[in-house]
Amino acid sequence: MKVVNCFKERPVISFEIFPPRPNASEKAIERFYDNLDVLANLKPAYISVTYGAGGSDNKSGTLDLCRYVKKHYGIEVVPHIPGINFTKAKVKSYLAELKASNIDNILALRGDLPEDGQIKGDFQYASDLVSEIKQDGDFNILGACYPDVHPEAKDSVDDIKNLKCKVDAGVSQLITQLFFENEHYYQFLERCELANIDVPVQAGIMSVVNERQIKRMATMNGVSLPPKFLRMMKHYQDNPVAMRDAGTAYAIDQIVDLLSEGVDGVHLYTMDNPVVTQRICGAIETLI
Repeated sequence: MKVVNCFKERPVISFEIFPPRPNASEKAIERFYDNLDVLANLKPAYISVTYGAGGSDNKSGTLDLCRYVKKHYGIEVVPHIPGINFTKAKVKSYLAELKASNIDNILALRGDLPEDGQIKGDFQYASDLVSEIKQDGDFNILGACYPDVHPEAKDSVDDIKNLKCKVDAGVSQLITQLFFENEHYYQFLERCELANIDVPVQAGIMSVVNERQIKRMATMNGVSLPPKFLRMMKHYQDNPVAMRDAGTAYAIDQIVDLLSEGVDGVHLYTMDNPVVTQRICGAIETLI
């Protein structure tokens, strides 16, 4: 099933998960699948699966996990494809594997630039990858977007122009990068409307459990951290349990506000953490 059809009944709640690392221990893999049982039991509309783990080039891990989720839980899956890791020939081969596995959805990404900043594959931009996928099968293609503006864009106008190119190339729904100021999301939606970008836009939400990790991700993705959020992290930085609980409360507050404003959906960056995801889903259950 194409997950864009889920938006006929809004709002859509979905999850992102990471596959286990290729060198993970048996105990770590067992723990991962125990956590996955909990996440699947929360009945997300779909689950997106990152490409490899920790930046590894391991498409088999992504594909195997997608097949497992679809078969074992009956939940639709969305594998990530970072164009920076693919040649045209590799994309064609991978798409054939997805078709054979009855996977109808793809999250098409440019991917993070290597340290030298040189793209060695065939896809300079995500829109190039989207165009390639559109030529080879009837897939539902998802794309990424940035309420806080893509870190490589000159400004918000340049960012929206590039996003428009991606949507025009064949993207039928969008998932935002994580953000911590809802007003930035609402302003982003206004820019989309002005640019005639008329596809569902899910808000990507991550609950903070680790100060160093979230600061690193925010820096990489050009995400602004509001004063309220920074005060929270500073106050609880030496208490991991309190940090987790405060981060969960912050995420819930964001989602409640988004739902009250009629958001198309929320995509939870679960970090494979079932405890936090359970708490968030439990808190918003009656609001959906």
